[in-house]
Amino acid sequence: MNILFFGPNGSGKGTQGAILKDMYNLPHIESGGIFRENIKGGTDLGKQAKEYIDKGDLVPDDITIPMILDRLQQDDCKKGWLLDGFPRNKVQAEKLDEALKNADMNLDIVVEILLDREIAKNRIMGRRLCVNDNNHPNNIYIDVIKPDGDKCRVCGGELSTRADDQDEDAISKRHGIYYDTDTGTMASAYYFKDLEKSSSDLKYITLDGGPSVKAVTEELLSKL
Repeated sequence: MNILFFGPNGSGKGTQGAILKDMYNLPHIESGGIFRENIKGGTDLGKQAKEYIDKGDLVPDDITIPMILDRLQQDDCKKGWLLDGFPRNKVQAEKLDEALKNADMNLDIVVEILLDREIAKNRIMGRRLCVNDNNHPNNIYIDVIKPDGDKCRVCGGELSTRADDQDEDAISKRHGIYYDTDTGTMASAYYFKDLEKSSSDLKYITLDGGPSVKAVTEELLSKL
């Protein structure tokens, strides 16, 4: 089963993707992770990508697409994959669709998580990282995971913030690209939504990203 996830930064798509990964034993392929692997490995593509990421810009297609396609063709993806964070514009969606067809790979499910832009921004800026485990959920703007003062709600560890989570201009820039329905990420999502109309094999699911993680998961599983 091959699944593609869409959702703005702060919508919880990474969390929901991780849940499906464990449930269906699929590799969770996150574009940012691929970039980090290439950057850490010092590949030529990684070095080029880093220049754009450091400025808060999208990495160009001629760098991004070879990385993504190489990852989808690795052995652990033969029984299915879950792709998160790509494509980010309509051109990439068209090229991904073409590449999958050329590789004789079906896209089975597209999941789009809907979330108001202002709420998404607050969720990003409210994230706090635990010194003991970054996966401990702490967010000053979400009541159910609000930290205990300046301490981790799970273990009491010290909390910190990521610099890019506090950069409103960078967040606005990323969200501006995502919510662009003409050429941006939303346009790429709509590309696949239109494909569903002409394909009996593709299923397009929309979720309300506003409720709790558990509620979103329940809605997702009910629609799969």
